[in-house]
Amino acid sequence: MSSRSIASSGTLVTLGLCFAIALLEGLDLQSVGVAAPRMAREFGLSVAQMGLAFSAGTFGLLPGAMFGGRLADRIGRKRVLILSAAIFGLLSIATALVTSFNALVAVRVLTGIGLGGALPNLIALSSEAVPPRARNTAVSVMYCGIPFGGVIASIIGMVSAGDIEWRHIFYVGGAGPLVLVPLLFAFLPESKAFSHATHGATGKPEPVMQVLFGEHRAPSTTQIWVSYFCTLIVLYFLLNWLPSLMAARGLGRAEVGMVQIFFNIGGGLGALFIGMLMDRLRGGIVVSGMYLGIIASLAALSMAPGLAGLAISAFFAGMFVIGGQSVLYALSAAFYPTSMRGTGVGAAVAVGRVGSVVGPLAAGQLLAMGRSASVVIGASIPVTLIAAVAALMLIRRPRVTD
Repeated sequence: MSSRSIASSGTLVTLGLCFAIALLEGLDLQSVGVAAPRMAREFGLSVAQMGLAFSAGTFGLLPGAMFGGRLADRIGRKRVLILSAAIFGLLSIATALVTSFNALVAVRVLTGIGLGGALPNLIALSSEAVPPRARNTAVSVMYCGIPFGGVIASIIGMVSAGDIEWRHIFYVGGAGPLVLVPLLFAFLPESKAFSHATHGATGKPEPVMQVLFGEHRAPSTTQIWVSYFCTLIVLYFLLNWLPSLMAARGLGRAEVGMVQIFFNIGGGLGALFIGMLMDRLRGGIVVSGMYLGIIASLAALSMAPGLAGLAISAFFAGMFVIGGQSVLYALSAAFYPTSMRGTGVGAAVAVGRVGSVVGPLAAGQLLAMGRSASVVIGASIPVTLIAAVAALMLIRRPRVTD
Protein backbone atom coordinates (compact mmCIF):
# COMPACT_ATOMS: atom_id res chain seq x y z
CA MET A 1 0.00 0.00 0.00
CA SER A 2 1.48 3.34 -1.01
CA SER A 3 2.22 6.12 1.47
CA ARG A 4 -0.29 8.30 -0.36
CA SER A 5 -3.02 5.70 0.21
CA ILE A 6 -2.13 5.46 3.88
CA ALA A 7 -1.97 9.19 4.56
CA SER A 8 -5.13 10.31 2.78
CA SER A 9 -8.59 10.82 4.25
CA GLY A 10 -7.92 9.73 7.79
CA THR A 11 -6.81 6.26 6.69
CA LEU A 12 -4.26 5.92 9.49
CA VAL A 13 -6.85 6.78 12.15
CA THR A 14 -9.41 4.41 10.64
CA LEU A 15 -7.00 1.49 10.34
CA GLY A 16 -5.51 2.14 13.78
CA LEU A 17 -8.85 2.17 15.57
CA CYS A 18 -10.13 -0.80 13.57
CA PHE A 19 -6.95 -2.69 14.46
CA ALA A 20 -7.50 -1.90 18.15
CA ILE A 21 -11.07 -3.24 18.07
CA ALA A 22 -9.90 -6.34 16.16
CA LEU A 23 -7.19 -6.87 18.78
CA LEU A 24 -9.80 -6.90 21.54
CA GLU A 25 -12.12 -9.10 19.49
CA GLY A 26 -9.30 -11.61 19.09
CA LEU A 27 -8.62 -11.47 22.82
CA ASP A 28 -12.25 -12.25 23.61
CA LEU A 29 -12.60 -14.97 20.96
CA GLN A 30 -9.67 -16.93 22.39
CA SER A 31 -10.34 -16.21 26.05
CA VAL A 32 -12.71 -19.16 26.39
CA GLY A 33 -10.15 -21.55 24.88
CA VAL A 34 -7.43 -20.28 27.23
CA ALA A 35 -9.70 -20.37 30.28
CA ALA A 36 -11.38 -23.67 29.35
CA PRO A 37 -9.30 -26.13 31.43
CA ARG A 38 -9.87 -24.08 34.60
CA MET A 39 -13.52 -23.42 33.78
CA ALA A 40 -14.01 -27.17 33.25
CA ARG A 41 -12.66 -27.91 36.71
CA GLU A 42 -14.79 -25.25 38.40
CA PHE A 43 -18.07 -26.17 36.69
CA GLY A 44 -17.37 -29.90 36.28
CA LEU A 45 -17.74 -29.78 32.48
CA SER A 46 -17.54 -32.80 30.21
CA VAL A 47 -15.76 -32.65 26.86
CA ALA A 48 -19.11 -32.28 25.07
CA GLN A 49 -20.13 -29.40 27.38
CA MET A 50 -16.83 -27.66 26.68
CA GLY A 51 -17.60 -27.91 22.96
CA LEU A 52 -20.99 -26.29 23.63
CA ALA A 53 -19.36 -23.50 25.64
CA PHE A 54 -16.93 -22.86 22.78
CA SER A 55 -19.70 -22.80 20.20
CA ALA A 56 -22.03 -20.58 22.24
CA GLY A 57 -20.07 -17.43 21.50
CA THR A 58 -19.65 -18.27 17.84
CA PHE A 59 -23.37 -19.02 17.56
CA GLY A 60 -24.10 -15.46 18.65
CA LEU A 61 -21.74 -14.21 15.95
CA LEU A 62 -24.17 -15.36 13.25
CA PRO A 63 -27.14 -13.03 13.92
CA GLY A 64 -24.73 -10.31 15.04
CA ALA A 65 -22.92 -10.34 11.70
CA MET A 66 -26.11 -10.50 9.64
CA PHE A 67 -27.94 -7.69 11.41
CA GLY A 68 -24.80 -5.64 12.05
CA GLY A 69 -23.93 -5.61 8.35
CA ARG A 70 -27.48 -4.83 7.27
CA LEU A 71 -27.86 -2.03 9.82
CA ALA A 72 -24.54 -0.54 8.70
CA ASP A 73 -25.95 0.02 5.21
CA ARG A 74 -28.76 2.05 6.79
CA ILE A 75 -27.20 4.13 9.57
CA GLY A 76 -23.47 3.90 8.84
CA ARG A 77 -20.51 1.73 9.73
CA LYS A 78 -19.26 3.90 12.59
CA ARG A 79 -22.47 3.83 14.64
CA VAL A 80 -22.89 0.08 14.38
CA LEU A 81 -19.23 -0.55 15.26
CA ILE A 82 -19.53 1.59 18.40
CA LEU A 83 -22.70 -0.22 19.45
CA SER A 84 -21.12 -3.61 18.83
CA ALA A 85 -17.97 -2.74 20.80
CA ALA A 86 -20.06 -1.61 23.77
CA ILE A 87 -22.09 -4.83 23.69
CA PHE A 88 -19.20 -7.25 23.59
CA GLY A 89 -17.27 -5.24 26.18
CA LEU A 90 -20.13 -5.35 28.70
CA LEU A 91 -20.89 -9.01 28.02
CA SER A 92 -17.26 -10.04 28.32
CA ILE A 93 -17.25 -8.59 31.83
CA ALA A 94 -20.53 -10.43 32.47
CA THR A 95 -18.77 -13.69 31.50
CA ALA A 96 -16.47 -13.22 34.49
CA LEU A 97 -19.48 -12.98 36.81
CA VAL A 98 -21.27 -16.22 35.86
CA THR A 99 -21.73 -18.92 38.47
CA SER A 100 -23.17 -21.79 36.41
CA PHE A 101 -22.71 -23.53 33.08
CA ASN A 102 -26.13 -22.45 31.77
CA ALA A 103 -25.37 -18.81 32.57
CA LEU A 104 -21.99 -19.15 30.86
CA VAL A 105 -23.59 -20.41 27.65
CA ALA A 106 -26.24 -17.65 27.65
CA VAL A 107 -23.73 -14.86 28.24
CA ARG A 108 -21.36 -16.16 25.57
CA VAL A 109 -24.16 -16.20 22.99
CA LEU A 110 -24.94 -12.56 23.77
CA THR A 111 -21.24 -11.66 23.66
CA GLY A 112 -21.05 -13.24 20.23
CA ILE A 113 -23.80 -10.94 18.96
CA GLY A 114 -21.63 -7.92 19.73
CA LEU A 115 -18.51 -9.54 18.27
CA GLY A 116 -20.43 -10.54 15.15
CA GLY A 117 -21.78 -7.04 14.62
CA ALA A 118 -18.30 -5.54 14.79
CA LEU A 119 -16.54 -7.64 12.15
CA PRO A 120 -18.49 -6.69 8.96
CA ASN A 121 -18.05 -3.03 9.88
CA LEU A 122 -14.34 -3.45 10.53
CA ILE A 123 -14.02 -5.03 7.08
CA ALA A 124 -16.14 -2.35 5.39
CA LEU A 125 -14.39 0.57 7.10
CA SER A 126 -10.92 -0.81 6.31
CA SER A 127 -11.68 -1.67 2.69
CA GLU A 128 -13.41 1.67 2.03
CA ALA A 129 -10.61 3.74 3.58
CA VAL A 130 -8.22 2.98 0.70
CA PRO A 131 -8.32 2.70 -3.12
CA PRO A 132 -9.41 -0.73 -4.45
CA ARG A 133 -5.82 -1.61 -5.40
CA ALA A 134 -4.84 -1.52 -1.70
CA ARG A 135 -7.98 -3.19 -0.30
CA ASN A 136 -6.38 -6.55 0.56
CA THR A 137 -3.54 -4.86 2.41
CA ALA A 138 -5.85 -2.58 4.38
CA VAL A 139 -8.13 -5.40 5.51
CA SER A 140 -5.12 -7.53 6.44
CA VAL A 141 -3.67 -4.69 8.55
CA MET A 142 -6.95 -4.57 10.47
CA TYR A 143 -7.43 -8.32 10.66
CA CYS A 144 -3.97 -9.14 11.99
CA GLY A 145 -5.18 -7.56 15.24
CA ILE A 146 -7.35 -10.63 15.87
CA PRO A 147 -4.50 -13.17 16.18
CA PHE A 148 -2.35 -10.66 18.05
CA GLY A 149 -5.25 -10.35 20.49
CA GLY A 150 -5.02 -14.12 20.85
CA VAL A 151 -1.35 -13.70 21.81
CA ILE A 152 -2.43 -11.42 24.65
CA ALA A 153 -5.01 -14.01 25.78
CA SER A 154 -2.34 -16.72 25.80
CA ILE A 155 0.09 -14.59 27.79
CA ILE A 156 -2.60 -13.78 30.37
CA GLY A 157 -3.31 -17.51 30.67
CA MET A 158 0.39 -18.34 31.12
CA VAL A 159 1.03 -15.78 33.85
CA SER A 160 -2.18 -16.50 35.76
CA ALA A 161 -1.49 -17.82 39.22
CA GLY A 162 -2.86 -21.20 40.19
CA ASP A 163 -5.20 -23.53 38.35
CA ILE A 164 -8.56 -21.99 39.29
CA GLU A 165 -8.32 -18.31 38.40
CA TRP A 166 -9.80 -17.58 34.96
CA ARG A 167 -12.16 -14.61 35.33
CA HIS A 168 -9.56 -11.85 35.04
CA ILE A 169 -9.01 -12.58 31.34
CA PHE A 170 -12.62 -11.56 30.69
CA TYR A 171 -12.30 -8.43 32.82
CA VAL A 172 -9.37 -7.36 30.64
CA GLY A 173 -11.22 -8.28 27.45
CA GLY A 174 -14.30 -6.34 28.53
CA ALA A 175 -12.64 -3.19 29.82
CA GLY A 176 -10.71 -2.60 26.58
CA PRO A 177 -13.70 -2.06 24.24
CA LEU A 178 -15.43 0.17 26.78
CA VAL A 179 -12.32 2.36 26.96
CA LEU A 180 -12.24 2.58 23.16
CA VAL A 181 -15.91 3.54 22.72
CA PRO A 182 -15.39 7.27 23.47
CA LEU A 183 -12.31 7.29 21.21
CA LEU A 184 -14.40 5.84 18.39
CA PHE A 185 -17.01 8.54 18.95
CA ALA A 186 -14.41 11.29 18.88
CA PHE A 187 -11.92 10.21 16.23
CA LEU A 188 -13.23 7.46 13.93
CA PRO A 189 -14.38 8.99 10.63
CA GLU A 190 -17.38 7.54 8.85
CA SER A 191 -16.54 5.86 5.56
CA LYS A 192 -16.43 8.55 2.85
CA ALA A 193 -17.24 5.93 0.23
CA PHE A 194 -20.39 5.00 2.14
CA SER A 195 -21.36 8.65 2.66
CA HIS A 196 -20.96 9.38 -1.06
CA ALA A 197 -22.84 6.24 -2.11
CA THR A 198 -25.81 7.02 0.12
CA HIS A 199 -25.85 10.82 -0.20
CA GLY A 200 -29.33 11.99 -1.12
CA ALA A 201 -30.71 8.43 -1.11
CA THR A 202 -34.36 8.47 -0.10
CA GLY A 203 -35.63 5.07 -1.22
CA LYS A 204 -35.65 1.86 0.77
CA PRO A 205 -32.48 -0.25 0.76
CA GLU A 206 -32.31 -3.08 -1.72
CA PRO A 207 -33.95 -6.28 -0.43
CA VAL A 208 -31.44 -8.69 1.07
CA MET A 209 -31.99 -11.36 -1.59
CA GLN A 210 -31.45 -8.78 -4.34
CA VAL A 211 -28.21 -7.63 -2.72
CA LEU A 212 -26.90 -11.17 -2.43
CA PHE A 213 -28.13 -12.79 -5.63
CA GLY A 214 -29.22 -9.99 -7.98
CA GLU A 215 -27.26 -8.62 -10.95
CA HIS A 216 -25.27 -11.84 -11.51
CA ARG A 217 -23.97 -11.94 -7.92
CA ALA A 218 -25.38 -15.40 -7.15
CA PRO A 219 -22.24 -17.38 -8.15
CA SER A 220 -19.93 -15.00 -6.27
CA THR A 221 -22.09 -15.04 -3.16
CA THR A 222 -22.30 -18.84 -3.18
CA GLN A 223 -18.54 -19.25 -3.61
CA ILE A 224 -17.83 -16.72 -0.85
CA TRP A 225 -20.19 -18.56 1.48
CA VAL A 226 -18.69 -22.00 0.82
CA SER A 227 -15.11 -20.76 1.26
CA TYR A 228 -16.02 -18.90 4.47
CA PHE A 229 -17.96 -21.82 5.92
CA CYS A 230 -15.24 -24.41 5.35
CA THR A 231 -12.27 -22.22 6.29
CA LEU A 232 -13.93 -21.08 9.50
CA ILE A 233 -14.65 -24.69 10.49
CA VAL A 234 -10.91 -25.20 10.55
CA LEU A 235 -10.03 -21.84 12.09
CA TYR A 236 -12.46 -21.98 15.01
CA PHE A 237 -11.72 -25.61 15.72
CA LEU A 238 -8.08 -24.56 16.19
CA LEU A 239 -8.88 -21.35 18.08
CA ASN A 240 -11.02 -23.19 20.61
CA TRP A 241 -9.53 -26.65 20.90
CA LEU A 242 -5.81 -26.15 20.34
CA PRO A 243 -5.00 -25.56 24.06
CA SER A 244 -6.98 -28.62 25.19
CA LEU A 245 -5.57 -30.82 22.41
CA MET A 246 -2.02 -29.84 23.30
CA ALA A 247 -2.70 -30.50 27.00
CA ALA A 248 -4.06 -33.94 26.07
CA ARG A 249 -0.73 -34.67 24.38
CA GLY A 250 1.06 -34.13 27.68
CA LEU A 251 2.14 -30.49 27.46
CA GLY A 252 2.13 -28.37 30.60
CA ARG A 253 0.28 -25.08 30.90
CA ALA A 254 3.29 -22.95 29.95
CA GLU A 255 4.05 -25.21 26.98
CA VAL A 256 0.43 -25.07 25.81
CA GLY A 257 0.54 -21.30 26.05
CA MET A 258 3.76 -21.26 24.01
CA VAL A 259 2.19 -23.33 21.21
CA GLN A 260 -0.82 -21.02 21.14
CA ILE A 261 1.38 -17.93 21.05
CA PHE A 262 3.25 -19.35 18.04
CA PHE A 263 -0.11 -20.08 16.36
CA ASN A 264 -1.26 -16.49 16.83
CA ILE A 265 2.02 -14.84 15.89
CA GLY A 266 2.01 -16.89 12.71
CA GLY A 267 -1.60 -15.81 12.13
CA GLY A 268 -0.83 -12.13 12.52
CA LEU A 269 2.15 -12.27 10.19
CA GLY A 270 0.23 -14.40 7.71
CA ALA A 271 -2.72 -12.03 7.67
CA LEU A 272 -0.42 -9.11 6.97
CA PHE A 273 1.87 -10.62 4.34
CA ILE A 274 -0.64 -12.76 2.45
CA GLY A 275 -2.92 -9.73 2.14
CA MET A 276 -0.03 -7.67 0.79
CA LEU A 277 0.82 -10.42 -1.72
CA MET A 278 -2.79 -10.41 -2.96
CA ASP A 279 -2.34 -6.76 -3.96
CA ARG A 280 0.92 -7.50 -5.79
CA LEU A 281 0.67 -10.98 -7.36
CA ARG A 282 -1.95 -12.95 -9.25
CA GLY A 283 -4.73 -13.91 -6.86
CA GLY A 284 -4.94 -17.50 -8.07
CA ILE A 285 -1.27 -18.14 -7.27
CA VAL A 286 -1.56 -16.67 -3.76
CA VAL A 287 -4.80 -18.51 -2.93
CA SER A 288 -3.45 -21.84 -4.23
CA GLY A 289 -0.30 -21.48 -2.13
CA MET A 290 -2.36 -20.43 0.87
CA TYR A 291 -4.55 -23.54 0.88
CA LEU A 292 -1.62 -25.87 0.16
CA GLY A 293 0.04 -24.29 3.20
CA ILE A 294 -3.05 -24.95 5.33
CA ILE A 295 -3.12 -28.63 4.37
CA ALA A 296 0.62 -29.11 4.92
CA SER A 297 0.61 -27.35 8.29
CA LEU A 298 -2.43 -29.29 9.54
CA ALA A 299 -0.74 -32.56 8.57
CA ALA A 300 2.43 -31.47 10.37
CA LEU A 301 0.44 -30.40 13.45
CA SER A 302 -1.24 -33.81 13.63
CA MET A 303 2.09 -35.68 13.50
CA ALA A 304 4.58 -33.39 15.28
CA PRO A 305 6.24 -35.36 18.12
CA GLY A 306 7.43 -32.76 20.64
CA LEU A 307 7.08 -29.17 21.84
CA ALA A 308 9.41 -27.70 19.19
CA GLY A 309 7.65 -29.51 16.35
CA LEU A 310 4.21 -28.57 17.65
CA ALA A 311 5.18 -24.91 18.06
CA ILE A 312 6.60 -24.68 14.52
CA SER A 313 3.60 -26.50 13.06
CA ALA A 314 1.24 -24.23 14.98
CA PHE A 315 3.09 -21.17 13.67
CA PHE A 316 2.53 -22.19 10.06
CA ALA A 317 -1.03 -23.36 10.72
CA GLY A 318 -1.80 -19.92 12.10
CA MET A 319 0.00 -18.21 9.23
CA PHE A 320 -2.00 -19.96 6.53
CA VAL A 321 -5.38 -20.48 8.24
CA ILE A 322 -5.73 -17.03 9.80
CA GLY A 323 -3.93 -15.35 6.91
CA GLY A 324 -6.22 -17.15 4.50
CA GLN A 325 -9.33 -15.98 6.29
CA SER A 326 -8.13 -12.38 6.15
CA VAL A 327 -7.80 -12.72 2.36
CA LEU A 328 -11.36 -14.06 2.14
CA TYR A 329 -12.65 -11.09 4.13
CA ALA A 330 -10.98 -8.67 1.73
CA LEU A 331 -12.31 -10.58 -1.27
CA SER A 332 -15.89 -10.45 -0.03
CA ALA A 333 -15.73 -6.66 0.17
CA ALA A 334 -14.68 -6.54 -3.50
CA PHE A 335 -17.80 -8.28 -4.82
CA TYR A 336 -20.49 -5.90 -3.46
CA PRO A 337 -21.07 -2.20 -4.28
CA THR A 338 -20.44 0.29 -1.47
CA SER A 339 -24.12 0.99 -0.77
CA MET A 340 -24.77 -2.68 -0.04
CA ARG A 341 -21.33 -3.85 1.11
CA GLY A 342 -22.33 -4.12 4.76
CA THR A 343 -25.21 -6.42 3.90
CA GLY A 344 -23.14 -8.59 1.56
CA VAL A 345 -20.15 -8.91 3.88
CA GLY A 346 -22.38 -9.36 6.93
CA ALA A 347 -24.26 -12.22 5.28
CA ALA A 348 -20.98 -13.89 4.29
CA VAL A 349 -19.60 -13.54 7.81
CA ALA A 350 -22.88 -14.92 9.20
CA VAL A 351 -22.74 -18.00 6.96
CA GLY A 352 -19.11 -18.47 7.90
CA ARG A 353 -20.11 -18.37 11.55
CA VAL A 354 -22.17 -21.50 11.01
CA GLY A 355 -18.84 -23.12 10.21
CA SER A 356 -17.32 -21.59 13.33
CA VAL A 357 -20.06 -23.31 15.36
CA VAL A 358 -19.76 -26.63 13.51
CA GLY A 359 -15.97 -26.84 13.93
CA PRO A 360 -15.76 -26.81 17.75
CA LEU A 361 -18.88 -28.99 18.11
CA ALA A 362 -17.61 -31.60 15.64
CA ALA A 363 -14.21 -31.68 17.33
CA GLY A 364 -15.89 -32.11 20.72
CA GLN A 365 -17.95 -35.03 19.43
CA LEU A 366 -14.92 -36.74 17.89
CA LEU A 367 -12.98 -36.38 21.14
CA ALA A 368 -15.97 -37.64 23.14
CA MET A 369 -15.96 -40.72 20.88
CA GLY A 370 -12.37 -41.36 21.90
CA ARG A 371 -10.60 -40.09 18.78
CA SER A 372 -7.04 -38.82 19.26
CA ALA A 373 -5.92 -35.25 18.79
CA SER A 374 -4.09 -36.25 15.60
CA VAL A 375 -7.24 -37.76 14.07
CA VAL A 376 -9.29 -34.67 14.94
CA ILE A 377 -6.74 -32.32 13.37
CA GLY A 378 -6.41 -34.53 10.29
CA ALA A 379 -10.19 -34.48 9.80
CA SER A 380 -9.89 -30.78 8.93
CA ILE A 381 -7.95 -31.47 5.72
CA PRO A 382 -10.91 -32.56 3.50
CA VAL A 383 -12.84 -29.48 4.60
CA THR A 384 -9.87 -27.34 3.57
CA LEU A 385 -9.91 -28.83 0.07
CA ILE A 386 -13.55 -27.82 -0.42
CA ALA A 387 -12.74 -24.27 0.72
CA ALA A 388 -9.84 -24.11 -1.73
CA VAL A 389 -11.97 -25.08 -4.71
CA ALA A 390 -14.61 -22.45 -3.87
CA ALA A 391 -11.99 -19.71 -3.33
CA LEU A 392 -10.20 -20.48 -6.60
CA MET A 393 -13.49 -20.29 -8.49
CA LEU A 394 -14.27 -16.98 -6.78
CA ILE A 395 -10.93 -15.38 -7.62
CA ARG A 396 -11.67 -15.73 -11.34
CA ARG A 397 -14.89 -13.71 -11.17
CA PRO A 398 -15.08 -9.96 -11.99
CA ARG A 399 -15.25 -7.55 -9.04
CA VAL A 400 -17.06 -4.26 -8.55
CA THR A 401 -15.17 -1.10 -9.43
CA ASP A 402 -16.67 1.54 -7.09
